[in-house]
Amino acid sequence: MKKLCLAVFSVALVAGAAFAQSGSIADPDASNIGNDSARQALREVSVDRFEREGSWNVHISPDNGVISARLFEGSPAAKEDLNDENNQEMEDTRVLGIKTEFFHRGVNSFNIIAARPIAIEGVTKTVSVWVCGRNMNHDLWLLVQDYNGNRFEIWMGSLEFAGWKKLTTAIPPSPDGVHGIIQSSTYHGDKPGLRIVGFRVDCDPMEAQGTFYMYMDDLRAVTDLYDLENKDEDDMSDLW
Repeated sequence: MKKLCLAVFSVALVAGAAFAQSGSIADPDASNIGNDSARQALREVSVDRFEREGSWNVHISPDNGVISARLFEGSPAAKEDLNDENNQEMEDTRVLGIKTEFFHRGVNSFNIIAARPIAIEGVTKTVSVWVCGRNMNHDLWLLVQDYNGNRFEIWMGSLEFAGWKKLTTAIPPSPDGVHGIIQSSTYHGDKPGLRIVGFRVDCDPMEAQGTFYMYMDDLRAVTDLYDLENKDEDDMSDLW
């Protein structure tokens, strides 16, 4: 995947500022991330429930191993229902399973990519996903694309836990509206500012051996829909 020539330190610095506002890296507070104004309309929305075959593709270097993915019946027992009337009737009975067979130990990674980037309306504050990581010391990264088409990688957490766990990460706000992840601007019209490209798993060199299984379910986002919900009915749409 094409990456930005952006220093990791800069992203980490911006993310650190966001986490400092939210108070917790493991459970960031969406209401305090990039909170420059009291005008917010935060909503938790469903991004993808991993219910459709062919919606996600997996890839690993052929020098490092073989990877495959398929859907399974099941769901995390601790998962809470989404308080969204528009999505109450959506099917939610399956999870995505990924099986990686490593050829050797080493610095390996693999990607889980959406068939097409998934747009999120409004200004995204946090993204969460349920993961079953099989207690391996691998790291999960969220891959996103901003309005300008620039791609960023945001750390979601370690997979060193047993059973299901909800991993949540904050989307660092742009410090000046020019650098970092750009989601909102007077020049951007009505198009969504953030798209989910997928995930990357960076494997611990000592534990990247044999066969590794992981499962994913219920990708959600907390987004600020204030501008969309308070737009005048007679206002024109800048989509032409």
